[in-house]
Amino acid sequence: MLTRLALEFEPGVHYREADVNTQLKRYHADYASLRRALVDEGLLSRRAGSYWRSGGPADV
Repeated sequence: MLTRLALEFEPGVHYREADVNTQLKRYHADYASLRRALVDEGLLSRRAGSYWRSGGPADV
């Protein structure tokens, strides 16, 4: 499931936390736990309120 959620974010694009929350709310009311899990699993990275996809499958 987390890998599927990571696919909602484009590699190389930085997202504001509010935008990540909006996207994740579509899948579960506890979007903060989803966001944390994505970061913990290395699928998203974050710094200073900015998030970007750092893992999961990618087209080559």
